[in-house]
Amino acid sequence: MKLWNKNICLTSPVSIMIIISLMFSTLVIASGVIYKEKVVKVKTDEKMWIPTKEDIAYQDSMYAIIQNTQNDITGIKEDIVYILERLDYEDGTWDSIRYVKGGKFDKARKK
Repeated sequence: MKLWNKNICLTSPVSIMIIISLMFSTLVIASGVIYKEKVVKVKTDEKMWIPTKEDIAYQDSMYAIIQNTQNDITGIKEDIVYILERLDYEDGTWDSIRYVKGGKFDKARKK
């Protein structure tokens, strides 16, 4: 490469060191700009909220309601899986009640 009427070899050790140092310094400067921390000042004279016994009881009741709802959902999911397994048969047929000739329902129908 010819620059300023001089031949510059990009594979020479000096050129490679200059390129690496330029890249490194660019990354250092960019990281200082991008990851600059913001300092947040907290006022000490602000009064913090301290929960009362009633607040804690209310939060506990809400937690209990959430736990009961999660348990109900788990039960519903298990029931749905049971129903879906009952509807599908190994031979590819499906029904909520499987009719078998000579079975319980066939005998009840003949009476």
